[in-house]
Amino acid sequence: MINNQYLESIKKQFLYYKTLGEKAMEQLDPEQLFISVNDDTNSIAVIVNHLSGNMLSRWTDFLTTDGEKEWRNRDGEFEEIIKTKEALLTVWNEGWECFFDALNSLTPEQLETIIYIRNEGHTVVEAINRQLAHYPYHIGQIVFYAKMLKRDEWNSLSIPKNKSNTYNADKFSKEKSIKNFTDDELNRLK
Repeated sequence: MINNQYLESIKKQFLYYKTLGEKAMEQLDPEQLFISVNDDTNSIAVIVNHLSGNMLSRWTDFLTTDGEKEWRNRDGEFEEIIKTKEALLTVWNEGWECFFDALNSLTPEQLETIIYIRNEGHTVVEAINRQLAHYPYHIGQIVFYAKMLKRDEWNSLSIPKNKSNTYNADKFSKEKSIKNFTDDELNRLK
């Protein structure tokens, strides 16, 4: 039973972070997706390209092949190869589709299966948790970068500044319930 709950919870959490990234990028003008402030900084387009490359490599045939595919060009993911917002969204969606297809194909019994990433064995749970740290790390970069680029025109994706008391009052005005935190957050982001 806990394995079913884990799978459902993890899917909701990844969907939440995917949505955060999308809501951040939606607030930008198309050209802002390609801004890099210096040679050591990746544009949002580069971050998207890296995330997608990682997802495609890690989750294509993930139960039977190493997560670092021979065809992956990780260094190339950090080059400015995406040129339009439409291409960026296509790359973004390809990566997420591959990832969610892999998650949706899992059964609870497979969570303890050993898979490999660069010849290092992980249970499927460990591999998922590894990505739960990696993907939100980059989504956070996208959100932070977008917020900096928008400046005063930013629509908050979390509890707005100086609104914690209002947010908490609303939460505590409701009956206690057991649900994933993302249930309310995804509705709020719509």
